[in-house]
Amino acid sequence: MGKKLNYALQQILSSENRLDIRNIKYLPRWAILGIDTAIIIVADLLTVLALRDLTSHFYDFLTIYERMFLVLGVNIFYFFIFRTYAGLIRHSSYVDALKIMLACFSTFVTLLFINYATYILIGEKIYLVAGLIFYFLVSFSLLFLFRLSVKQVYEYFKRTQRNQNLQKAIIFGADENAISIAGALEIEHPKRFDIRGFITHDNTRRNIRILGKPVVYNGLKVSEEAKALGATALILSENTLTAEEKFAVVEDCLENDIKVFNAPIVSNYEDEQSVSHKVKSLQIEDLLDREPILLNKENKKQQLTGKTILVTGGAGSIGSEIVRQVAEYNPKLLLVLDQAETPLHNMQLELETKFPDLKYRCIICDVANRNRLELLLQKSPVDVIYHAAAYKHVPLMEANPHEAVFVNIQGTKNLADLAVENNVGHFVMVSTDKAVNPTNVMGASKRAAEMYVQSLYHSACAGESPRTKFITTRFGNVLGSNGSVVPLFRKQIEKGGPVTITHPDIIRYFMTIPEACQLVLEAGAMGKGGEIFIFDMGEPVKIMDLAIKMIKLAGFIPNKQIAIKITGLRPGEKLYEELLSEKSKTLPTHHKKIMIAVDQPGNYEEINTAIEKIIKTASKLKSHKVVARLKLLVPEFKSNNSTFEKLDKDPVIHPTQKKIS
Repeated sequence: MGKKLNYALQQILSSENRLDIRNIKYLPRWAILGIDTAIIIVADLLTVLALRDLTSHFYDFLTIYERMFLVLGVNIFYFFIFRTYAGLIRHSSYVDALKIMLACFSTFVTLLFINYATYILIGEKIYLVAGLIFYFLVSFSLLFLFRLSVKQVYEYFKRTQRNQNLQKAIIFGADENAISIAGALEIEHPKRFDIRGFITHDNTRRNIRILGKPVVYNGLKVSEEAKALGATALILSENTLTAEEKFAVVEDCLENDIKVFNAPIVSNYEDEQSVSHKVKSLQIEDLLDREPILLNKENKKQQLTGKTILVTGGAGSIGSEIVRQVAEYNPKLLLVLDQAETPLHNMQLELETKFPDLKYRCIICDVANRNRLELLLQKSPVDVIYHAAAYKHVPLMEANPHEAVFVNIQGTKNLADLAVENNVGHFVMVSTDKAVNPTNVMGASKRAAEMYVQSLYHSACAGESPRTKFITTRFGNVLGSNGSVVPLFRKQIEKGGPVTITHPDIIRYFMTIPEACQLVLEAGAMGKGGEIFIFDMGEPVKIMDLAIKMIKLAGFIPNKQIAIKITGLRPGEKLYEELLSEKSKTLPTHHKKIMIAVDQPGNYEEINTAIEKIIKTASKLKSHKVVARLKLLVPEFKSNNSTFEKLDKDPVIHPTQKKIS
């Protein structure tokens, strides 16, 4: 019997069955109203007892019980008026305290009015004024202390929670946003962070306390301030930091094993609970993202609103974002063209959900299929074409050069020729920095496409004013796009490594997908024809540094917990990319981050003839002959780490020769 009793007690007290006040969701409103009523009864009794010790004189117009019931009735009436019972006790705030104050004060004023009204009407008072004042103070104090006590007990249980490792953190910033985030994290359940304090650049807020936590001035390194407060994590909430300042802070923290989290701007979210769930580990995109480009929407409105727009490659990473941004301008008809069935289907579902009033069509089509494109443009006269369809993976195109020709060159030629035939207003081509001094087939094919649309436009200018304005946009690597290094690294880290890098010294420029697509739309609006727009992409990023930071941001130690493996340059890959060739110059535009590359346009007849030969050779699937002809057209195309390098050295098939066997 004793063993059974001991076992039963162990089960009751076990961690699985132990009553945890944190698991009680909330008290029903009738229960809170009942507790509040009990509290004011106690306050009423205390008032009577206190007055009896102070005076023997009471008004006898009503009995003591009638007086008490009148007080309770008036007080409960104002509980309903101000809904003091409606809030969650454990989340009580100054608003709840204000409601209690108003209910108690309104009760006092009402009883005082009744007291003097009876005196005027019948010459008798009901209450001693001192008693009403005493009751007001006691009732408010007890109601307030009840809520404060429940809140503190709940906080105590949260602080003493077991089997849960809290991350000791400091918040960077001491403004309203930081305070709101700290408050949201304090009421979060289950709790993730133990907020140890705030760190700020604001010298006026040093040596004060917010929410009971110290505020320290960032005089030393952030990591040193964090360690001084016993913190092992930093939550970034300061949205006034520049990209350089944020990068320096994160760099310092990662070097000193301080985890970094990113917090939202509270005004973007509806309630504090949602804020706490938005505090997430800092992503590498948060560091590579630069100051957003501010562009004028009016010129794009004029070009896109009420117009028919065609986006090729509309299901790809760049094309799909162009579709989203164009959809915001309420076009007359949006044509989304791609040859990838499943991504196009997903794009269609997204448009149905996000833009229910948008008139659009999703079209399965290969841009190399001229007949299908011709039928499309004849049936639906198009005002603007955004040509984002392209094969872009360097190693794959190096192995399949004829496919790069069919899509990147022939597809562009088809669209450009049909745009002229059908009087399309603007043709905006999405190009790449790999087209500058190309070292691979993909880059060379994009350069050939650039040359064709430029020469086509300038050839038309020689005759009469061209109806179609051809515009090219050229930018570097896009964060998060299909095949981008960032999602690749993230997947490799999630699998435990290794993180693979082709060369320790390789560098790249980066921009975000929305930035890239803003540039495309802006170029289409501001372009007058024949330009190549390039974007100021800031400082290049060393891919090795990128990998190390991503590993650290994920909470691992590079080359210990997650290995970094050098695999060697892929075919056609080079150590750095360029946005301009040595022969090109730039002209400024109305926006400081957007420039125009000044290239000497080639002769249309010669370029068209060369491209026709390249396409004809590609149809025979002879890779080396295709690349050799491509090198004839693009003489700066010098293969790197590729089987096609011999085409640059062999005098028999050197690209400067006029005939290719």
